[in-house]
Amino acid sequence: MKEYKVILFYCFLFNASLLSAQKDSTDKIGFSSLFKNKFDSSKPYAAQLNPRAVSFVQEYIKKQGKELERMKRWGKPYFDVYDNILKLYGIPTEMKYLSVIESHLQSALVSWAGAVGPWQIMDYEAKRFGLRVGVNDERTDYIKSTHVAAKLMRELYAEFNDWLLVVAAYNGGAGRVRQCIRKSGSKSFWDLQYYLPEETRNHVKKFIATHYIFEGSGGWTTMTAAEAKYHKENMPLLTKPTLTDEEEATTTTVEISGRYQSLIIANELLINIGLFNKWNPGLDKQLAEGKKYLLRIPRDKLAIFEAKKPQLLAASLRALLEGNIPGKQ
Repeated sequence: MKEYKVILFYCFLFNASLLSAQKDSTDKIGFSSLFKNKFDSSKPYAAQLNPRAVSFVQEYIKKQGKELERMKRWGKPYFDVYDNILKLYGIPTEMKYLSVIESHLQSALVSWAGAVGPWQIMDYEAKRFGLRVGVNDERTDYIKSTHVAAKLMRELYAEFNDWLLVVAAYNGGAGRVRQCIRKSGSKSFWDLQYYLPEETRNHVKKFIATHYIFEGSGGWTTMTAAEAKYHKENMPLLTKPTLTDEEEATTTTVEISGRYQSLIIANELLINIGLFNKWNPGLDKQLAEGKKYLLRIPRDKLAIFEAKKPQLLAASLRALLEGNIPGKQ
């Protein structure tokens, strides 16, 4: 936990990088190869997709579409962790889909080449950034491996200035991409793709298709009609506990969303868990269903909670990812 708090502390120090990442994500900077023209968020995503990508995307949706649509929900805790860390390094949050095509978010996956973990990191790259390999391999740690993957992507983008080429270099090596740029005389993926090995070429196209499924066909901010209906039906159902006059006077409420865990909040704020559960019935269940919750805590704890929200959410997600989930209410 101490190490994790240090990481969160540095999140505040890198505020400028976070803002830059948010701009990248919104403006699709570095993703120009994905679209016919500059991306316009007011227009349908599908109509703007690069025509060279359409046939592969259609084929990939037939093969993987249903599974990836399901992943939108079950993978959200992992994506939340990825988003927070990628922003820290100025990486667009869309690059989390690289982990999807590398491993389908499987932490224990080992490739034929020896790459390990959700980001499929090679041992020499892991060692270069201080990760332990072998016994208790830290490449399987979602948080630590994401920091390394973000550093690798940041290095690659500094050289190639195009996120599709980052995906290609991540899979096939930066040297191979440099060679393809020289041979083709272009830094466009679509121009140099046939100089790449077939595996790497298809890797990039899988990323494009996954990006489309998540961002253009009902991503978090561009939902389909079915998903909009799902979210409408799952708006917060605020359960009102019975309170004494003193409890009414000395407590307050704040709306939260995300996978906070009741025990972690109660322990950090030094609130008796029995009393906390009385004030917040069904908190863990409702947040686990993706709903918002009107959290009730003592008034004199509100400032502390607001200041520690990132740490509390991160600690809760870590417990969830490690399977060390506090007991249900």
